[in-house]
This record gives sequence, structure tokens and C-alpha cells, in this order.
Amino acid sequence: MRNDERFEIERALDLMPHVIGASWACVWFRMKGIKKPSREEFREKTLEYLKLSEPILNSYPKEEEFTEICKYIDFRKNEEYRKIKSGKNNEIEKRYDRYVDYG
Repeated sequence: MRNDERFEIERALDLMPHVIGASWACVWFRMKGIKKPSREEFREKTLEYLKLSEPILNSYPKEEEFTEICKYIDFRKNEEYRKIKSGKNNEIEKRYDRYVDYG
């Protein structure tokens, strides 16, 4: 698969963890009155909300011409999950720091 064929999916998967996962997690903690969740709690809540977007990640048809992009999406999704769990997604870590500093 050429890079230009996956460009839009790459951009979406770059943004989804912090725009969807961390944003919804911040609101959840704020509404629950939890000002200082642990990093692990924040990461888990981020993953919980990010995983709610899986139907869109799995929305391409199971047809031959979509096989490669579906494999790429699955790979990137799992890679993003791994990075969030391990603390290697810098945007999620920045969102956590901002939340506990400014709530």
C-alpha cells in the first residue's frame, strides 16, 4: 500500500486518541469530581472512550480492495492502544498533566 493511500487514516489515528479518548476521559473525571486520577486510571479511561470508536474503525467492507487498508487500520489501532497503556503516547501524557494541573 502506498503512503498516499493511507494518509487520511494515519491522520485520523494520530488524532483520535487525544481528541476522542483523552477529551472524553477529562470530562468524565471532571464530572465525577476526581481532580487527581493516577496516570494509569487516566490511560485506562482514555482507552475505554477510544475503544467506543471501534465501529468506525471496522466500518470498511470486507471486500478484497479494502483488505490492505483494514489490515493497516487494525495494526495502527493496536499500536495506539499499546502506546497509551505504556505511557508512550506523548499527547495523552500531556493531556493528563494538563488535567491534574488545571482540572
